[in-house]
Amino acid sequence: MKVVSSKDFKLEREVEYGTPEQNQAVKEIVAAIKKEGDTALLRYTEQFDRVALTPNQLRVTPEELQAAYGRVEQSFVSAIKAAAANIRAFHARQKRNSWMDLQPDGTILGQIIRPLKRVGVYVPGGKAAYPSSVLMNVIPAQIAGVPEIVMVTPPSTGGKEGIDPYILVAAAEAGVNEIYRVGGAQAVAALAFGTESIAPVDKICGPGNIYVALAKREVYGAVDIDSIAGPSEIVVLADETAEPAYVAADLLSQAEHDEMASAILVTPSQSLADSVAAEVERQLQELPRQAIARSSVENYGAIIVVESMEEGISVVNRLAPEHLEIVVEDPMGLVGSIENAGAIFLGAYSSEPVGDYFAGPNHIIPTNGTARFSSPVDVDDFIKKSSLIYYSKEALLRDGKTIIELARREGLEGHARAIEIRLKNEGKGGDGYGEQ
Repeated sequence: MKVVSSKDFKLEREVEYGTPEQNQAVKEIVAAIKKEGDTALLRYTEQFDRVALTPNQLRVTPEELQAAYGRVEQSFVSAIKAAAANIRAFHARQKRNSWMDLQPDGTILGQIIRPLKRVGVYVPGGKAAYPSSVLMNVIPAQIAGVPEIVMVTPPSTGGKEGIDPYILVAAAEAGVNEIYRVGGAQAVAALAFGTESIAPVDKICGPGNIYVALAKREVYGAVDIDSIAGPSEIVVLADETAEPAYVAADLLSQAEHDEMASAILVTPSQSLADSVAAEVERQLQELPRQAIARSSVENYGAIIVVESMEEGISVVNRLAPEHLEIVVEDPMGLVGSIENAGAIFLGAYSSEPVGDYFAGPNHIIPTNGTARFSSPVDVDDFIKKSSLIYYSKEALLRDGKTIIELARREGLEGHARAIEIRLKNEGKGGDGYGEQ
């Protein structure tokens, strides 16, 4: 793992979202699903997943969900239940309520909060089958009050036996019972526009490969999406008190995600930098996903040595990382200086996997520097808001001429007259139609 100074490290990272060929392929898949529905969906499932299905086989049956429990360890069931409880408790604190403000003149202003009606959750398969992501997508939507949550996942996530049983158990524990065995760009298009078998949704969330990401971008506008996620990232801000083995392990916990993941240590301690570099190499030798992690740390990882902790904080804020660990003598003392980070982990024992799986905060977090302006998935992602305006006669008579003034300054005479006609009718006059 290379050790560099902040002056020698390019902080801004550019991530390309697909080749022209990949983008064109996704456009064609989405167009075919819109036009042909189930016919195209089944054709692409056989072509890409090598699984031939009939329309009646698309939906996972209640019996399959129940049978999945017999294919996983009881310890996993206990773990997923405990994690779900923590995630529910954390997200329950985010729930908003509608409100109204009754003013003395009888005017009522307010906001109505409603859940989205139907949400689609994409759960990846292949190299990445993540039961934890089922919980992180579904539970906030449930707490928001979404009445219909549908899940899609490739039909061969579990090899010859079909969908990964761990994904099915997580779905069952989260309370999802509408699940379809489809994946890829075709599944995203089916959720967005509907087919004969799958009703369209209002929003699509969940991670996937480049084709899934491009499909989400393609359908955005017809439906909402959570984000177009880039490669996973971790930045560790540490001082000389940090344990090198812990820091190295946490860097590798993200590097093993994929070859484009980014793992960075920022420290003013040259001795820590050297120790962590050696420890990363040592731990890599024993990591099952060594090839992936090594590619990640060699191409996108770094140990950045800064002159002071203040400079380190500046580097962190420019990186705006998905995950930030602060491993210093007084981590709470630095929190107020962190402006850009998706999730902040404080202290030597708040390892990033604690948040990934169990603590309760969401692990679907902005990547590629977008923590500068966006946030982790939460309950607000699954609600919509309507403004409420009830203007009393007294209020309109009082404010009418002011509204007319503003409308006419913008050249919108129809707006002005909609107010003026009411003032005239109530005997309060107005400036007269067309009078500027």
